[in-house]
Formats: sequence, structure tokens, C-alpha cells
Amino acid sequence: MIRLAVASGKGGTGKTMVTAALADLSGVPQVLADCDVDAANLEFLFSPRRLTTTEFRGLATARIDLERCHDCGICADRCRFEAFVRRDDAWTVDALHCEGCGLCTYVCPMGAVRMEPRISGEIYTSTTDRGVLVHARLFPGSGNSGLLVTEVKKRALKLASGADLLLVDGPPGIGCPLIATVGDMDAVLIVTEPGISALHDLRRLVTVCRRFNVQIFVVINRFDLADEFCTRIEDYCAEEGIPTTGKIPFDPEVVAAVRSGRPATRIDSPAAKALRALRDNLFIELGLS
Repeated sequence: MIRLAVASGKGGTGKTMVTAALADLSGVPQVLADCDVDAANLEFLFSPRRLTTTEFRGLATARIDLERCHDCGICADRCRFEAFVRRDDAWTVDALHCEGCGLCTYVCPMGAVRMEPRISGEIYTSTTDRGVLVHARLFPGSGNSGLLVTEVKKRALKLASGADLLLVDGPPGIGCPLIATVGDMDAVLIVTEPGISALHDLRRLVTVCRRFNVQIFVVINRFDLADEFCTRIEDYCAEEGIPTTGKIPFDPEVVAAVRSGRPATRIDSPAAKALRALRDNLFIELGLS
């Protein structure tokens, strides 16, 4: 089985659009995973039918046992995140400020503070016309998205037994969610666009991905909007020995397809043709054709 993640150095490059196109065109037994848990959008292009919902519990949050609390305020004095606040003439914990470090449990002389798991999101398993989709939602104000990504991947890998392809829609950037996504992958397809910030973030993302010894490929979306930067991206990839497996033109039909909740490959347009060529080139490189 090939484990392929689609990533981007910055948001808005068309990463989810490309992932959906590959899923729509793959033609092989596959499992899909959306690891962009802060803004999971892959489901909107495949109209999934939900099969299971599981609570995700991230890092623990402090809780005060008011029966044991002597109102000394040591916990509030020592908490650098200002998570302890006064309400109704008693100390309580503001969960949005608590970082789960646990220092308060050590400094409380009465043992009145304990750490409790906090429900931070949900993990879903759904069925689509292109295979099973594992996706998730991180609740607003919750952290630990890297941990949630890891749980999504674990579930997807378990379901992918016997499949030829695990296709992952990864998060943008180079932070913890991206690192959790790229680990254990065979290959990463980086979606970029012709622009100074995109080129800068492409360089950073390549540096991170190489730490994981994965194959790296690049596709340039909306390549025809800035010829100079498109050439600079192609030159950079050539210098680094990274295959440019596709170039997708700017196409208003892609916007229309996404707005209607369909992969861009289900329309007849220049971008759809480029996406089909991308699929063929990439799958040949991965040995899936």
C-alpha cells in the first residue's frame, strides 16, 4: 500500500481540491483521511454518510475540588497561564487558558487540584462513493491538533488494510499537525502556487518533509497567473531534484465545482484535464499505474 499525503506550505493553494481530484480519479482501492483537523473540508466534496462518531480527548485540564480547597490561592499565583479565576467567591479553572501542564497539582498543599481529560473534538468514519473517509473536528478553543491528527491516521491505517492507497489531505504549514501527518508516509505531494510567499513556504516544507525520508513531489496550482514565479518554483524543484508532476491553470470552473460540492474532475475544463494528467504522472512515479 502507498501512503500519500497532500500538503501545502501555506493555506489557500488548492490542497483539498487536489486531494479530492486524486481521490476521484485514483481507480484503485483506497481509504481517505482528512488530517486538516482545524478546517476539515474534504467531506464537503464527497457528501459522506457518517458511520461512527468518537469523542477525542486531548490533554487533561485542571479541576478544583471545592470541598478540599482552602482558598489559599497558591494555584493561581503559580499558574503562568492565568487559568485560575475567581467566580462566586471561589477559585475555578478557565479551560480555555489551561495548558494541562499539571503544575497546580504539585503546588496545592491540600491536594484539591486534579487533572481530568477534556473532550476536545470528535473523530468520524464515513462512507463515500470513493471509499471510506476518516475525518475529525477540533472544537473551537481546543488545542492538541497534532494528537488528533495522529488518532485520525491510526484509524485510517487500520481501515486501509488491503487497500492500494491511503490518501491523506494534510494541513497547511510546517507545525505539529503537518509533522504528525507526514510521519509514516511514503510520499508527499506539495501543492504550491506562483507567489513569493508560496515559494518561501515551499522551501520550508521541503526541509521538514526531508526529515521523514519521504518521496516529495510538487504540483503548481494556478501556474499561469505569474510566469516569473512559476519559473522560479520549477527552477527550485529542478535544483533540489524534486519532480514537478503537474501544473494546473487558473480556471473559474474549479470554483463553480467546489461551490456545488463536487470534485473539480467532474467537470470538463482545462483544470480538470490538468488534474487528470497530474494523477497519471504521480501514479506512475508511485508505481500505482
